[in-house]
Amino acid sequence: MTDPKDDLLVYLQDARDVLLWKLDGLSEYDVRRPLTPTGTNLLGLVKHLAGAEALYFGQTFGRPFPGTPLWITGDAEPDTDLWARADETREDIVGRYRRACAHADETIAALPLDAVGRTPGAPGDTTLHRVLTHMVAETQRHAGHADIVRELVDGAVGQRPGGLNVAPRDPEHLARVERAAKEAAARVG
Repeated sequence: MTDPKDDLLVYLQDARDVLLWKLDGLSEYDVRRPLTPTGTNLLGLVKHLAGAEALYFGQTFGRPFPGTPLWITGDAEPDTDLWARADETREDIVGRYRRACAHADETIAALPLDAVGRTPGAPGDTTLHRVLTHMVAETQRHAGHADIVRELVDGAVGQRPGGLNVAPRDPEHLARVERAAKEAAARVG
């Protein structure tokens, strides 16, 4: 039988790894450029999750993450956690993310799943189990965003370099999907 905490940590770490490899081999411009109308970009996703790891596994359980104040505190510009300023280096943001993850792992190791904490700005108490589950979901969600953004940048897809866990690019398949969409739209009117 497996340990539920270990299971959750495996899924969280997998998503963390996916997120970071999405930056590999890209230029400064490509890791920062917005590729959706809302400005989604790869380095901004890492910056956002660094703050989330620090908040949820740090302050929530009375184990503040040292360093830069969290993005949700003070007079921070709205959505400042979702993009990197020109003076913020990739190395600093990735380093902060790695440190926040290590700090989070220390909290996870030190506390039982039923440990109670309080997330600043959220109503009521929470547990490490709930926070860990939330961060697995949030990190996986943003890893999915990163997958789409990276595909738009240079075509790289999947959970691992080489895209071994996704179907190969097939123009005929893409054409079938497009035809089905058009036929369904015509049928509905």
